[in-house]
Amino acid sequence: MADEPRQVPVQGDSVEDQAKQQTGKQVRLKVDHTGMGTTYANAFKTNATSEEVIVDLGLNMVVPNPQAQGGEVAGDILFQVNNRLILNYFTAKRLALSLGQIVRGYEEKFGELKLNVADRTTDGK
Repeated sequence: MADEPRQVPVQGDSVEDQAKQQTGKQVRLKVDHTGMGTTYANAFKTNATSEEVIVDLGLNMVVPNPQAQGGEVAGDILFQVNNRLILNYFTAKRLALSLGQIVRGYEEKFGELKLNVADRTTDGK
């Protein structure tokens, strides 16, 4: 059985906190997963307007050039967009805070995530 996703509380403006502030009463959040789909992404591209943050999610795929010789380009990287997420700035900020907390927790448990691939090598080359 797969592990259940870990819930990471984000301080501040949760849906429950907002509702309690507006109504003065406790509320419960129910989540309906019946229409949910799942996708994998190893890359993203962001853009923004004055009212929204746009995040394209997808896969970086290497397309080799078999005829490449010498200093020629060995291939291309194709970013295949699978999903687009459009958020208002309030939701984008809450998502950024939540992702930051999740990554910090991971790094505290397993060590720093090095974004530069060259820094990940263990043989020192």
